[in-house]
Amino acid sequence: MATTTVPALPALSPAESTSAARLNWLRAGLLGANDGIVSVAAVVVGVAGAGVAIGPVLAAGGAALVGGAVSMALGEYVSVSGARDAQRTGQTEAAARRAAVAQQHDDVAAAYRALGVSESVAASVAEELARPEVRAAWTTAEERAAADEVVSPWRAAWVSAATFVVGGLLPFLATVLAPASSRIAVVVVAVLLALAATGITGAVLGGARRGRAATRVVVGGALALAATWVAGMVLGAHAL
Repeated sequence: MATTTVPALPALSPAESTSAARLNWLRAGLLGANDGIVSVAAVVVGVAGAGVAIGPVLAAGGAALVGGAVSMALGEYVSVSGARDAQRTGQTEAAARRAAVAQQHDDVAAAYRALGVSESVAASVAEELARPEVRAAWTTAEERAAADEVVSPWRAAWVSAATFVVGGLLPFLATVLAPASSRIAVVVVAVLLALAATGITGAVLGGARRGRAATRVVVGGALALAATWVAGMVLGAHAL
């Protein structure tokens, strides 16, 4: 007799599933904003470290803003398209398993008995799962939950691009508006404060410790800015 796993009913209600999907999009938006902040700031600081005038710094920052947004959108589209295909394959397999339940009454009952369920209850559960109305309700609930899990590549693309631009505008505008004598300092402070805010927000959404999350992104951002500043100085000093 073939091994049969115990059928699993959907664990989330429609409201809970929708809420989880929204949280996933919020987290994705935070990641896009965080990437925009660090990427554009690193380019601006790196070019400024080469000792060039404000014009090339702004040109490089603008190019990083546009190029980064396009890259984020393309990357998310490709990644989410692959994930969606995998999800749909899993849904097809799940539908096939649901259809087979009605034809595997004895196997389903045996699977429940193997978990310690009494023979009478296991047989009753198997019979209930095989009823057409139960199968229809089960299918509807699973399809509703699965629909919330299948993400849209186009939506992921524009959300990532938009949040990258929003995040990247901060260091770009700081570069434009700050006095020349303190431009880099203003950019660094603005970036680190923004990273702390995104880290705390992400921790709140994920139920993690705020201090640890904020410290992690702030330290990472500071290291990225320091590395690009040093690279800019070295390359600028040896530029042909």
